[in-house]
Amino acid sequence: MAPGNRKAPTRAKSSESDFSIMEFARLFPDDETCLRYLWNARYNLGGDEAHCQRCEEIRLFRRYEGKQQRQAWTCTACGWQVYPTAGTIFHKSSTALQLWFHAMYLMTSTRCGISAKQLERELGVTYKTAWRMFTLIRNELMTQDHDEPLGGVVEMDETYVGGKPRADDRRAFAASPNARSAASKWGIENKVQVFGAVERKGRVTAHVIPSRQKTTLMAHVARRVESTAVVHTDTAHVYGALAQEHHTVNHHEKVFVSGDVHTQTIDGFWSLVKRGIGGTHHAVSPKWLQGYLNEYVWRYNHRDDGRAMFALLLLRSANPVR
Repeated sequence: MAPGNRKAPTRAKSSESDFSIMEFARLFPDDETCLRYLWNARYNLGGDEAHCQRCEEIRLFRRYEGKQQRQAWTCTACGWQVYPTAGTIFHKSSTALQLWFHAMYLMTSTRCGISAKQLERELGVTYKTAWRMFTLIRNELMTQDHDEPLGGVVEMDETYVGGKPRADDRRAFAASPNARSAASKWGIENKVQVFGAVERKGRVTAHVIPSRQKTTLMAHVARRVESTAVVHTDTAHVYGALAQEHHTVNHHEKVFVSGDVHTQTIDGFWSLVKRGIGGTHHAVSPKWLQGYLNEYVWRYNHRDDGRAMFALLLLRSANPVR
């Protein structure tokens, strides 16, 4: 069979993938296709018609060839030019649009996250460029986008994100009269505190918090959890102020499940975040941690979307950023 007549490779029927790299390559083979997608998503009203700000009405727009090949569509009536990348994360970027789209594909196809260093190797760009792309996609597109408070059965918990104690610290814990209390104090002083809540078989939310004080946690609960929800937590004293129906499990006594009462869902999400950060990124500074949490929350909340997860991220990329 001649090379030109070879059948394009497809996914195996047994594959769990909804959108493979070959399908991505067929959909967005070049920069022009990516630019056309942004134009269609942002301005096109059908038949290359769009609203012209100068004419103040619907006009026909054309993409004209030129020496500079600008990323613009021009109004055929008045010459007003529209740039689909203006104001978006692609604004004034010299990086090829196809590489931007590929980066978004990689960030939605992975479940444990992808580092900027890996993005550098995958795309063939500099580390500085990969880090900038990664940060813009995460901070501008992968935001915690559900404004509705959590309902039904909701599990809540706090955790600490950071490095492990060194040998000197562990020896100090062992020499302390109360090793457990000393280790807990070290974690509070050296790690970042995070509060999270998750619906059973539903959405999750996670935010960096300055402290575990009652006023801090209850403010998050009041904003993000319905008053009619049934809340499951551990036996931390701060949760005694909850207004919702409240059930606890005593982790200190090695009780993790009592009938239907447990915090296994939120603990599983914390495990996903910590394994992802530790295995992929190795370390995250407090300054950027909320952005990483947003990424993991976004992927978790869209975990059942399959191909639609990538499509949603692309659609968001066509909108101007804040």
